[in-house]
Amino acid sequence: MSEQIMLSIEGVNKSFGGLQALSNVGIQIKRGQIYGLIGPNGAGKTTLFNVITGLYQPDSGTFQLAGKTYSPSAPHEVAKVGIARTFQNIRLFGEMTALENVMVGRHVRTHQGVIGAVFRHAAARREEMAIRQHAQELLDFVGIGQFAGRTSKFLSYGDQRRLEIARALATDPQLLALDEPAAGMNATEKLALRELLVKIKAQGKTILLIEHDVKLMMGLCDRLTVLDYGKPIAEGLPADIQKSAAVIDAYLGGGH
Repeated sequence: MSEQIMLSIEGVNKSFGGLQALSNVGIQIKRGQIYGLIGPNGAGKTTLFNVITGLYQPDSGTFQLAGKTYSPSAPHEVAKVGIARTFQNIRLFGEMTALENVMVGRHVRTHQGVIGAVFRHAAARREEMAIRQHAQELLDFVGIGQFAGRTSKFLSYGDQRRLEIARALATDPQLLALDEPAAGMNATEKLALRELLVKIKAQGKTILLIEHDVKLMMGLCDRLTVLDYGKPIAEGLPADIQKSAAVIDAYLGGGH
């Protein structure tokens, strides 16, 4: 059973001064799942996401990816381990092309050092060509290959979101962590995003997803954890989550 678990976290706590943002949180995500985190505003979703991906340091907790313990010490270290993320607010290199943005993501997996890059050794040139080709393939995969040479700040909002996902995929992650990828999207863009995430899952990737669009999450995720005031209040299949009295109370208030 353990070889089927991609991400396992236990006993995660995080406080900011006197505020306990996360209290004894634990989740397990199986390989190949789309796993969702939902909850009302201030529930701790983004804090947990930031802890898992190394942006925040936990006060306590254990973290395993694909059966191996890792320390969420810094985002670049977590990326090397095999977790790639996007952010709620788009964080592209606006003056770089779409292709260049994805190539940047791939450099976490490069082997040639600074000397090879500076002196343009044959091995460095071959590696850069391979990175460029792989970046183009990822742009094609997410549906924006025709915009490879376009400066990223001039892409449409939905295409910028796709570009962020392509850049994250360039790190060859075992776990793809997406922070509200549908934020700001219209209905058509959300449908296209859903289709893309299903396509990524079909490639064998595991996805951890935060999203405020509960309808999208219920129709997309294999399992969900619901947080409220930094604590898990429900975990299970979307159909079970929808019927949970604790979840209904958290979103609508007691007595509903």
